[in-house]
Amino acid sequence: QVQLVESGGGLVQTGGSLRLSCGASGGTFSIYVAAWYRQAPGKQRELVASISSGGSTNYADSVKGRFTISRDNAKNTFYLQMNGLTPEDTAVYSCNALKSGLVPLMYWGQGTQVTVSS
Repeated sequence: QVQLVESGGGLVQTGGSLRLSCGASGGTFSIYVAAWYRQAPGKQRELVASISSGGSTNYADSVKGRFTISRDNAKNTFYLQMNGLTPEDTAVYSCNALKSGLVPLMYWGQGTQVTVSS
């Protein structure tokens, strides 16, 4: 059982930056695909970025060039560096860890609010 704990959300002005962190415990984190999702009020949850165990990354078109996902397997932690924030980035951000296989295992963090003021 993997537990994920997020930190780093908050209030920032347009154009500002935030770094979200997600610490994992209780499993072999290095083999999991790690991802950040977000959900804005009245909208569906969307995948923001993901990073494989080998370090390959994917981003939503809306955040490409502004957000960077990274991981430090030695610290069982992954990050989302968010630059150039806009009010459209306001959402609850949740970290996610996925272990693929015959029985996929998926875990979620509790979510952290990111609010970007105009």
